[in-house]
Amino acid sequence: MPCAMCGDIVPTEVARCPGCGAWSRRRDFRALGVAVFMLLGFNAFVDLGAGISLLRAAEPLDVTTHDAFDPAEAERMLGPYGDVFVISGVMAVVTGLLYLVWLWRARGQSPGPHRHHRAWLLLGWATPVVNLWLPPRMVYDIWVSSGRYRTVQRQRAAAVVGAWWTCLLLGTGLGKVFVAGSAQTLAEARFAVHVGVAAAAFQALAAALCMGGVFEITRLQVGREP
Repeated sequence: MPCAMCGDIVPTEVARCPGCGAWSRRRDFRALGVAVFMLLGFNAFVDLGAGISLLRAAEPLDVTTHDAFDPAEAERMLGPYGDVFVISGVMAVVTGLLYLVWLWRARGQSPGPHRHHRAWLLLGWATPVVNLWLPPRMVYDIWVSSGRYRTVQRQRAAAVVGAWWTCLLLGTGLGKVFVAGSAQTLAEARFAVHVGVAAAAFQALAAALCMGGVFEITRLQVGREP
């Protein structure tokens, strides 16, 4: 394969260009995939920890009566978790930007066929309504075109991508509900806890499923013969 820096031919069995010493594109792509994989794992760890911590912190609400309930105390207890979801959202944006860089590279290296132009990898996330259904379709196309998949394998890939996208939408939506919610009554406080735990669980599961997709696509493309 040609070197991206000097154009010299890089043998498959070496990682650096013999002419200029630059890393081969496959090595760069593998490193990018590892970085995205690790960031997703960190996001999943934070979300899972937030959900478990919220469950434990909210245990007093299960035995609290309406007469003994203190709205101010409940707000103080749940307030930091709202900040955690905001920070988690910022982390998700940073991870998402690196994920898009990786996905752009993966799209360029996958032979196709693809149902949409490469530019929609970026436009599909920013265009209202379209961003609800287009991104998973493009991820699926990149996945199945990166290897020789049978029908059953394509269906499994579609199931993973569909589950990832569903969890991502649910986790994002529930996280916004939790941050915007209040705990002025005991019922509201308990509902907020349930919503927060569900949001954390869906976000952690979405990150874990995305890790699986990143790993598999990177493995297929790095291991494919040029």
